[in-house]
Amino acid sequence: MKVKVLSLLVPALLVAGAANAAEIYNKDGNKLDLYGKIDGLHYFSDDKSVDGDQTYMRVGVKGETQINDQLTGYGQWEYNVQANNTESSSDQAWTRLAFAGLKFGDAGSFDYGRNYGVVYDVTSWTDVLPEFGGDTYGSDNFLQSRANGVATYRNSDFFGLVDGLNFALQYQGKNGSVSGEGALSPTNNGRTALKQNGDGYGTSLTYDIYDGISAGFAYSNSKRLGDPRTASWHWVVATTLKPTPAV
Repeated sequence: MKVKVLSLLVPALLVAGAANAAEIYNKDGNKLDLYGKIDGLHYFSDDKSVDGDQTYMRVGVKGETQINDQLTGYGQWEYNVQANNTESSSDQAWTRLAFAGLKFGDAGSFDYGRNYGVVYDVTSWTDVLPEFGGDTYGSDNFLQSRANGVATYRNSDFFGLVDGLNFALQYQGKNGSVSGEGALSPTNNGRTALKQNGDGYGTSLTYDIYDGISAGFAYSNSKRLGDPRTASWHWVVATTLKPTPAV
């Protein structure tokens, strides 16, 4: 399949990312940032399922509140709106991220909600292009990318003892119903068979070696709803060269 892309990326207040977020409020330990983008996007392809307008908009907010010198509450919400469909369409907007948590100083952080699976801690290193980045895995497919009902513990710099050594532990409760397993039509809670998952867990480990060189490992294992004796598991090992931040 040959695909040509015409993309006009317009930052809406900012480009998505913490470093470029527009600060809305910052006072007395309470912070609120707004980010988003509008992408005027058109595919030219011989595949009629993707050929044509792909314009979309994304907007999100990040916030945190300082509870005491060791405890911080935080949360994030991100929304996607497709601008390539009719106004009466029922599938033109959805929530990408929605989670809240607590950070306990050097002891790490814990959050719950719709968030990225830990496999994405490593595969995100290939998701840096405006389009067609990080295409190995998709959302709502175990712990590979964005997923519902994930509880995540993260620790940076290994309890403050080893700079650049980060790890995460994650658990996901089941999403979906065994009824309709393998069918193309949605189940009674709106999930197709490909978007269902049983209980699962995962872990990731990354280490910033030197001047933008990093190595990482991620593993996940999730039960399948149709047959509890079977499971879906993934593991990823990678190294990457990342630009060193300007001083």
